[in-house]
Amino acid sequence: MIRLEKFDKKFYSELIDSIKNAKDLMQFGGPEFTFPLTERQIDKTLSDKNRIAFRVANISDGTTIGHCEIYFKDDSAKLGRILIIDKNQRGKGVGEQMVILLLQYILENRKERNIELNVFDFNIGAIKCYEKVGFTINSDKKLLREVDGETWTALNMVLNLEDWKK
Repeated sequence: MIRLEKFDKKFYSELIDSIKNAKDLMQFGGPEFTFPLTERQIDKTLSDKNRIAFRVANISDGTTIGHCEIYFKDDSAKLGRILIIDKNQRGKGVGEQMVILLLQYILENRKERNIELNVFDFNIGAIKCYEKVGFTINSDKKLLREVDGETWTALNMVLNLEDWKK
């Protein structure tokens, strides 16, 4: 079991240490960051009042399992920077729990009901996780990102919270 906690400075080093290269950083944070990730970059992104960042903690021992964020824009909420730092926890449903907790947070604290996220098309495990929660691929919207001479395609996935809570 996991819980979401406010992500603050004392957890920056765990996040920074978990990002090993430019590809990992692009997959985690998109083009807003440059490798290596620094406290200054994190401060800058978290200074945006429309962004909420969470530390994902193991309920039983309080250790950090991951990181996730919600970005509010216009009438929608965008989930992002979803990372399971503890590689031993990957493939065990933790990502699904994280996404459900983010959706519950929005339901209980915000008015936005249109939720979206972007995920690279090669990240099959994440896509399956998001689909399991109820997200569907929005085929009208794709993003291309250049990473180390490669072109990566990010798929956009959407979910309506009113439909989801039923």
